[in-house]
Amino acid sequence: MHADIEKVLLPQADIAARVAALAAQITADHLASADGAELMIVPILTGAMIFCGDLIRKIPIAMRIGLCTVSSYPGQSLRSQGSRLLSQQLGDLGGRHVLLIDDILDSGGTLRLVVPLLRDMRPASLRVCVLLRKNRPEAQSVKVDYVGFDIPDAFVVGYGLDYNNYYRNLPDVVTLTPQAIRAKA
Repeated sequence: MHADIEKVLLPQADIAARVAALAAQITADHLASADGAELMIVPILTGAMIFCGDLIRKIPIAMRIGLCTVSSYPGQSLRSQGSRLLSQQLGDLGGRHVLLIDDILDSGGTLRLVVPLLRDMRPASLRVCVLLRKNRPEAQSVKVDYVGFDIPDAFVVGYGLDYNNYYRNLPDVVTLTPQAIRAKA
């Protein structure tokens, strides 16, 4: 699997440091605005699961977790094919403070799909946190509250992100060699 890596864009240590900083900022913002109320975490699966797990372990606030599954990169796609809601297990978000967590913001389609759905459930507050935001006009135009890293407009995998459901378990965010992409197609 490591032979498939073209370039390590974000090493594991940099990710861990940034996740800790994001958790500290989210905690401070929540405590300042929500009077210690619990937090409802909504990760967008499957890509955000590793990021979400690491992030929430560093947030010392009572929380619940809802789930939302969206498909944007089916199979062997290297570009977003449009976001489609596959399932949700959110419960009642009315009056709750919600933190939506996603792995990557590239076309903005996933957030344009999910944020209105959550707002329609009338949360007390809704904040959005993404691990990665691509340097693309579509991504830069979508409002998010917390961004882990701004990255070049390249196809990346690792730390939860996949290609054809491979590479999620890599600890770093990386680009793949063309040979790896062909082999896993």
